[in-house]
Amino acid sequence: MPPDMQVLIDDLTGSDVAGLLQTHVDHMASLSPPESTHALDLESLRAPDVTFWAVREGGLLLGCGALKEIDPLHGEIKSMHTAQAARGRGVAKAVVETVLAEALRRSYERLSLETGSLAEFEAARNLYLGFGFEYCPPFADYVEDPYSVFMTLRIG
Repeated sequence: MPPDMQVLIDDLTGSDVAGLLQTHVDHMASLSPPESTHALDLESLRAPDVTFWAVREGGLLLGCGALKEIDPLHGEIKSMHTAQAARGRGVAKAVVETVLAEALRRSYERLSLETGSLAEFEAARNLYLGFGFEYCPPFADYVEDPYSVFMTLRIG
């Protein structure tokens, strides 16, 4: 992670964060039908079982990600998004490292995620594979969906 890049818990009140999350939701909706779009909106990210991080450099928002608790031993990565201008700079890697560290701190046994199956999501899938995530069946409330792939990592 570049030395000036910071990954900090965010309260979801900034207009830049709202704008980036809207970009994320809009992008997901452009790639998948509504029943296959699982991006959380701003209010859902404010739930008590969700921790949200913003990645900034010199005050500029570069990306974001969240951790949702499924149960006391299982968390889910949500709302991973890197601003277009910041892609290729390690923003997503920094978020995954932060979420993984928090999952370990919470003594989770497993960290899972849902991402897209289309070619547009190949970089995301490769990122998670690089951290040791493996493909798995749907978890929590998810169901099989041709637009989704599910991945999990045993931790702790």
